[in-house]
Amino acid sequence: MPELPEVETVKETLKRQILNKTITGCNIYYSNIIASPTPNKFKKLIVNNKINDIKRRGKWLIFDLDNYYLLSHLRMEGKYFYKDSNKELLKHEHIVFKLDDGKELRYHDTRKFGKMYLIKRNELNKCKPMLSLGLEPWDNNLNSKYLKDKYKNKKLPIKTVLLDQSIIAGIGNIYADEILFLSHINPHRKAYTITKKECDSIIDNTKKVLERAIKLGGSTIHSYTSSEGVTGKFQNELYIYGRAHEKCINCGNEVKKDYIGGRGTHYCSKCQK
Repeated sequence: MPELPEVETVKETLKRQILNKTITGCNIYYSNIIASPTPNKFKKLIVNNKINDIKRRGKWLIFDLDNYYLLSHLRMEGKYFYKDSNKELLKHEHIVFKLDDGKELRYHDTRKFGKMYLIKRNELNKCKPMLSLGLEPWDNNLNSKYLKDKYKNKKLPIKTVLLDQSIIAGIGNIYADEILFLSHINPHRKAYTITKKECDSIIDNTKKVLERAIKLGGSTIHSYTSSEGVTGKFQNELYIYGRAHEKCINCGNEVKKDYIGGRGTHYCSKCQK
């Protein structure tokens, strides 16, 4: 699943390709991707809007249009491709935005889990997808007091809580494993047992890991690419994720893989006691 660094990479890639282009048409081939408004209304309202900017909030892409914000969540395998309009439509290209330069922005999603919302400009911060998001990793309000307060009553494993988008927005499975490894915290630990000092470590390592991943274009894991020919390189620098049964780079102990909350979780039982 694309996480914050991958979504940030998609954002920057798309800004180079489609900024200041106007949407002249929209074809919807799988309507369940359109969460709001109805697909027919979505098609009608989005036409003749210029793409003025593209932003990111958590794992959401926010297309800043003339009269609306288009919110897009890639979920498991969503991708955007900028193509010539005469190119054959692929099987999993479910939403096609026609642009005034004669090209198309195509949303491709093998699993069909992605969602799009077209929101009035004055309702962005009132809509459910945005209301449910926690702080960005670089928000000044993200401090040990904030985290400790969020964790204090949670008896779930810290790995599960770190994935809670209502606390810190943007962290997914890959980067949660990396953050906990660098913080020397066992992913099975109950969140309420995390100390203030460990909260500081989580915050510091969240920023370090995500900043490095963004710089390298994210991690190209399985089917993820940000666009045609655009792949990330951070997977080459992963400390713990995907290294089950290999030797820990710190101590040489065998890396374990467990499932926590249904998510594959990699850790070193010696470094993360």
